[in-house]
Amino acid sequence: MNKKDYIIRLEEKKDYREVENLVRESFWNVYRPGCSEHYVIHVLRDDPAFIQELDFVMEKDGVLIGQNMFMRTIIEADDGRVIDILTMGPIGITPELKRKGYGKAILDYSLEKAAEMGFGAVLFEGNIDFYGKSGFDYASKFGIRYHDLPEGADASFFLCKELITGYLDGITGVYQTPHGYYVSDEDVEDFDKSFPPKEKLKLPGQIF
Repeated sequence: MNKKDYIIRLEEKKDYREVENLVRESFWNVYRPGCSEHYVIHVLRDDPAFIQELDFVMEKDGVLIGQNMFMRTIIEADDGRVIDILTMGPIGITPELKRKGYGKAILDYSLEKAAEMGFGAVLFEGNIDFYGKSGFDYASKFGIRYHDLPEGADASFFLCKELITGYLDGITGVYQTPHGYYVSDEDVEDFDKSFPPKEKLKLPGQIF
């Protein structure tokens, strides 16, 4: 990979179906048999929390190979304040180009644009081994808890990056996932029928 062999731009309506198929290919059988991420993206675009100015695709040789999007959400602080933050994803790269640097490239670019817009922090669920390379750390180190997670449960999946240094200083509280991320299995199944058939497999390492 080199910086001259791809472009990153805002998603356009004409891209929607291609992006949904890209995300479907990227996540199929990764976390569960099949996937729901392509339907989540479909739903999120109409959510009030969706940020159109932070909805990016990556293109290589005229073909879409990656995407990332952001949503507004909040931390309900223990002192009663409501702290505005971002969450992001699903972030996807076409399977044959994973682990070649493209994911980090679109991630770093989109985080830079979010910072330029004045957003203070990004919290979301992800793997520290990958996202740590772009400055993410465990959200617990910032005093932020994941909603509905029992005390003492493993929260290593819950990550945070300040876009404004010190933005979360003096804040402890609970992160809330935007409602748009919650979709029913039935709706996912109905949506998936409009795509080419793919085999659902139960594989080692899946978490659902």
